[in-house]
Amino acid sequence: MIIDCHGHYTTAPKALEAWRNQQIAGIKDPSMMPRASDLKISDDELRESIESNQLRLMKERGSDITLFSPRASFMAHHIGDFNVSSTWAAICNELCFRVSQLFPEHFVPVAMLPQSPGVDPKTCIPELEKCVREYGNVGINLNPDPSGGHWNSPPLSDRYWYPIYEKMVEHDIPAMIHVSTSCNACFHTTGAHYLNADTTAFMQCLTSDLFKDFPTLRFLIPHGGGAVPYHWGRFRGLAQELKKPLLTEHLLNNIFFDTCVYHQPGIDLLNTVIPVRNVLFASEMIGAVRGIDPETGHYYDDTKRYIEASKILSADDRHQIYEANSRRVFPRLDKLLSSKGL
Repeated sequence: MIIDCHGHYTTAPKALEAWRNQQIAGIKDPSMMPRASDLKISDDELRESIESNQLRLMKERGSDITLFSPRASFMAHHIGDFNVSSTWAAICNELCFRVSQLFPEHFVPVAMLPQSPGVDPKTCIPELEKCVREYGNVGINLNPDPSGGHWNSPPLSDRYWYPIYEKMVEHDIPAMIHVSTSCNACFHTTGAHYLNADTTAFMQCLTSDLFKDFPTLRFLIPHGGGAVPYHWGRFRGLAQELKKPLLTEHLLNNIFFDTCVYHQPGIDLLNTVIPVRNVLFASEMIGAVRGIDPETGHYYDDTKRYIEASKILSADDRHQIYEANSRRVFPRLDKLLSSKGL
């Protein structure tokens, strides 16, 4: 089985974006603020948006299951206040849940949180609880920078975030550390802000003792970990200077990386530097990089090709990356699959 641990609903029907635009307009003019019930998207519209896009590519490329969350760049936690974010998160999470109900053999929901700059993370807990208990979500996306590129929240190691971590431990769910749209012109959203955040999140954990407080807490750092694998020697050296344990002990029982790296040398580097047990298969298909690589003639985000072409991975390594690691990092996913005899 091939499990893609990083999928977003980037192809949602246009009515969703239209509703969001009206919500944003309503921040300045309350008379324009739509109600959640104003959004009407039929099951047939959902089916069409999935069958002609994600599901088609999954079948063409040979993956079986996608962990499916709302579109990352649309989270935009910096827009409006908590009420705006809360309503928006609930709508997006419900759509991903509905997709999982329409295509239960292929999609499993992961939740976005209704984060808002400067607002206590405790306010996210009701949505988290609902998504786990009612929707069967197996994980969450956690934005370490709700400000959208200004980084004015405490680091992930700060007790500020502990209410969310406590719920993650209680429900045995991991968090993908994933920022959203950058509103800072210095940082391109997908080319800079995302990769900066991946690297920053890792370093925030490295300089702390977070996992002493939460030994079972699990973070999935996407996009191959940003700069982390490429600069592994730097991080090892910094940990040594800070009198931290070896990174294998200090972080790698709790931090994992995905394979959203869009060329063969990058995938090979990831799997040379990072232990196989810490690498989960992912593509983020129909995401940030949608084009065809002129050097190969294949889509950049067809990451299964890189895993298959690797000369350093054994058959057991591939099994771990494709399936076993995701089932271990997402225990609720494992229980769901096991209940189906998979």
